[in-house]
Amino acid sequence: MDTKTIIEEFKGEFMGNILEEVTKNERRVIITIKPDSLLKVADYLYKRAGFRFIIASAIHTKRGFEIHYHFSKDEIGLILNIHVILDREKPQIESLSNMFNASNWIEREMHELFGIDFLNHPNQEKLISEGNWAEGVYPLRKEFK
Repeated sequence: MDTKTIIEEFKGEFMGNILEEVTKNERRVIITIKPDSLLKVADYLYKRAGFRFIIASAIHTKRGFEIHYHFSKDEIGLILNIHVILDREKPQIESLSNMFNASNWIEREMHELFGIDFLNHPNQEKLISEGNWAEGVYPLRKEFK
């Protein structure tokens, strides 16, 4: 199966939850989804489409807290980035840790560095900051005017 077919099937499955699609090249596609559809999307990618979860990364922008969930379809070399934009005032999203063990630590890091709450995370305790900065301080948050 090729990239175009995979993306078309994905769009057919989640049409009402897709906000934007950007094809960087044949091996890199970014799809922005509504945050509340993350668990269904991740479940579909893993169980039905044969992707594996690689990692997640976050950034704080003027639009809000943005997370890219990186999935790989190894057989064809496709990296699919599932992108969500979270509220600036109350950034929260369902945790993928109960689905993918590999997301546990990166979600804990994003919680500590950005203050993003990962709902239903099994252990959102501090991972890296113990004693490094004050409680309630999130060093990668930015102040926008």
